[in-house]
Amino acid sequence: MAGSVTTADQERSQPDRQPNADAGAWLAVAAGTLGAMMATLDISIVNSALPTIQGEIGASSSEGTWVATAYLVAEIIIIPLSGWLERLFGLRRFLLIASVLFTVFSVMCGMATNLETMIIGRAGQGFTGGALIPTAMTIIATRLPPHQQPLGTALFGMTAILGPVMGPLLGGWLTEALSWHYAFFLNVPVCVVLVVLLLVGLPTQKARYDLIGQADWFGIIGMSLGLGGLTVVLEDGHREQWFDSSMIVKLTIMSVIGFTLMIIGQIRSPNPVIRLSLLFDRVFGSVAIMGVVMGMVMYGTSYVIPQFLAAIADYDAYQAGKIVMISGVPAFLAMPFMPLLMKHVDVRIAVVTGMLLLALSCYVDTELTAASTGSAFVESQLLRGLGTVMTFLFLNQAAISAVPASMASDASGIFNAARNIGGSFALAGIATMQDQRMYFHSRRIEETVSANSISVQDYITSMTHLLGSPEAAIRMLGNQISQQALVMAYNDLFWLLAVFVAIAMPLAFLLKPLPKNLTSAPVH
Repeated sequence: MAGSVTTADQERSQPDRQPNADAGAWLAVAAGTLGAMMATLDISIVNSALPTIQGEIGASSSEGTWVATAYLVAEIIIIPLSGWLERLFGLRRFLLIASVLFTVFSVMCGMATNLETMIIGRAGQGFTGGALIPTAMTIIATRLPPHQQPLGTALFGMTAILGPVMGPLLGGWLTEALSWHYAFFLNVPVCVVLVVLLLVGLPTQKARYDLIGQADWFGIIGMSLGLGGLTVVLEDGHREQWFDSSMIVKLTIMSVIGFTLMIIGQIRSPNPVIRLSLLFDRVFGSVAIMGVVMGMVMYGTSYVIPQFLAAIADYDAYQAGKIVMISGVPAFLAMPFMPLLMKHVDVRIAVVTGMLLLALSCYVDTELTAASTGSAFVESQLLRGLGTVMTFLFLNQAAISAVPASMASDASGIFNAARNIGGSFALAGIATMQDQRMYFHSRRIEETVSANSISVQDYITSMTHLLGSPEAAIRMLGNQISQQALVMAYNDLFWLLAVFVAIAMPLAFLLKPLPKNLTSAPVH
């Protein structure tokens, strides 16, 4: 792998004066970022509308979670495969197919009247939308000269970061103002613009259907089984009581078989479907691990904050979405300055700074109380937004710079998959830890509440007069204990996220400085 990094350095150590990208290249970058925006937005846009959707398609709350899970499972499978599919069909043809099919599946979701149709549509969205995310980075790496890649990366980063935080807010607003169907129909006009940009901005490439016969089928099948099974286990394990469920046991076995086939493919195939050997390079391996941690913070906090506000502050989905959206403000404001920072700030300093801000944002949220409302998250969300944009963009650029341009699609697929896997780890860990820590804190609080305590007796007496019976007063005390225990459990979750970020932070010092010819030169 050291040889690959040397090649990457050679490919990027060109003279400082290089021609700028033409208008067609920037249209291609615009198409890539718009496609990534559409795909990342649809990950979370249904979260706010999920209770309404469940009611209209006749799904229970446990069945309704598959509306979100189906998208994530399909997306996490296709992202690493996108590099091979891009080579198979050619980038332009592949993106056109993915964009059109994404819109078709979006319309299917918007017109769904039952759970089965919705799940098929969401899985189709995940397969096709997932392909739009890593290919945006591929366009930047292959269509822009090195000195303009930071600007392209900044544009991509703005969409990739804003998509997940805008999703709950936009979905909640559309559901309240119009109908949940428009959360899916919104993709139709966006896709029309995307197709036009792709047709104008990307050149036609010859398809290489011969790759089908030469394909690493062990890797393709193994990756599909392994990542698909692992994602479902992480997403639904807690709800199904983990290995008490025969479904979770079978999916775990499927994942093990899948990853075994992937390893066989890496050994047997001269051209594996995705080059996992990149992970053994210290630079790219560090980027991937930090990508997992960043995904845990991004997706974990965007899940925990609405849950806290709904349970403790009685916020509806739209109100909670506005709080989540706050993190997008510093990201949007900082984005124009990112290309300049990439030229003048060492990548190691930038990533450490970004991760410090992420750790601090989580630590700030460890002092929540039962009286906390959305205003309690303003400071942490601003810190989190700035930390995310610093970490995400510099890691993106480090991933591109660590490998030759010919491996950009493989690197992009691994990095984006790592971020999504981190999100799945976070959601699985949060669900399990929340129950365990809430039980722990409830028992500890109960140990301090003695029935013989004068203050407890006074409380029961006063609440009895207020509520009309001792039983109601005792239930009220139990509810307050549960509420306090839940707040403590949320504080523990934020503390644990801060610890994970702090543990991963030293990996930033293993990164190599970005190529010297990166510049913030204006676009012509």
